[in-house]
Amino acid sequence: MRRVALALASLLVVASGADAQTRTAPSSQAQVQLSFSPVVKIAAPAVVNVYGARVERTRRSAGMDEFFRRFFGDAPSTPRDRVQRSLGSGVIVDPSGLVVTNHHVIAEMTEVKVALPDNREIEAEIVLRDPRTDLAVLKLKPTQGLRALELGDDDALEVGDLVLAIGNPFGVGRTVTQGIVSGLARTNVGVSDYGYFIQTDAAINPGNSGGALVDMRGRLIGINSAIFSASGGSVGIGFAIPASMVKVVVESAKAGSKTVRRPYLGAALQGVTQEIADSLSLDRPAGALVSSVREHSPADAAGLKRGDVVLEVDGKPVEDADGFGWRFALHGTSGEVPVTVNRGGARRVLTVKLQPAPENPPRDLLKIGGRSPFAGATVVNASPAVAEELQLSVTEGVVVTEVPEGSVAASVGLQKGDILLALNGEKIASTRELDRMARNGAPVWRITISRGGQVMTTVLGG
Repeated sequence: MRRVALALASLLVVASGADAQTRTAPSSQAQVQLSFSPVVKIAAPAVVNVYGARVERTRRSAGMDEFFRRFFGDAPSTPRDRVQRSLGSGVIVDPSGLVVTNHHVIAEMTEVKVALPDNREIEAEIVLRDPRTDLAVLKLKPTQGLRALELGDDDALEVGDLVLAIGNPFGVGRTVTQGIVSGLARTNVGVSDYGYFIQTDAAINPGNSGGALVDMRGRLIGINSAIFSASGGSVGIGFAIPASMVKVVVESAKAGSKTVRRPYLGAALQGVTQEIADSLSLDRPAGALVSSVREHSPADAAGLKRGDVVLEVDGKPVEDADGFGWRFALHGTSGEVPVTVNRGGARRVLTVKLQPAPENPPRDLLKIGGRSPFAGATVVNASPAVAEELQLSVTEGVVVTEVPEGSVAASVGLQKGDILLALNGEKIASTRELDRMARNGAPVWRITISRGGQVMTTVLGG
């Protein structure tokens, strides 16, 4: 690292005296030699290639079956295998063999292999999937000689800091690109529920997903995840998930959890516009406005009120509602956290208890059968836990969690995340009630659902 520091310092030589502002030509090889190879030597051995595969069984149509039988002697209706593959990158974050990658790299994959920098290929087990952060954790089969990457402090990053992106773009092999941090706390990227990204101009392309963004000390500060591009190639706007969230996900995997448990607030938040800021006499439009508070929730117990503007979580600034969600989620589900709010022009510090969202009532998962518009759909009882998991605004009713292709439910337009509120004017109180109503049949089905915060009613013939 001394080599990099000296090289950076010696690139600019300033003359003394009257020419103090004049840049002079370098006078030695040391002054022109600039290399990031010391950083690469630290970080690259922990960056791997991730390959996912899923085998699908398909059946040919009757006409195609006859064609193959007549011309190739193939038996009719023979199932065919169709293999779907994905390619990305990953980072070894623990010498025991834990690898972090993007969830979208291994989503729906049943077989995953990891290729190490020394060309060894190792089978990997998916131990944790977290689509909400677009992160996943793999566990390599027992092996030796693994180099793990140290997690850095992304809160210490500043715009302009030098960074390296390491991954496997387009499957060409391990590649290192260099750039700077061009933005912090980027939200509204649309990649995950917790949109709070490091922006960089280091070249990131397809296949870099899941790879490492490292600082000049060779520490992992982010997982490269997305780019803005009209062509699919890098245009200098890439996004990485900060290491602080990587740490939360990895700790959940180490604890043996298949999912990441997050703290429950029990309040709805929204961004602060200029108009809202003016009406509340705020200096600028920043923070998260509390629009509602659920009774008996941690927010309620802490004294959070409708109209409060959340400014900080544990002393860290909150710029918008997404920023609050990010800061709050980093604190886990035990203990307490101080939350600073603006109430009526005065700052107050409230203490919020950290706990998981309650699953009350129990889910009582059911797959609806019979002859009804719901046939084939899987449903659960709505609760704060289900609402948090699926990012829903309603905690009552019955939630659709799965709609298989080709099912009756799919044909009538039901979608995952729909909240079934009423059927033929009768409130749907539970999955058992829905199952009973569906089996009773009806000449006309008048269904009231909530989708994306909007309540709608549709009428279907019996």
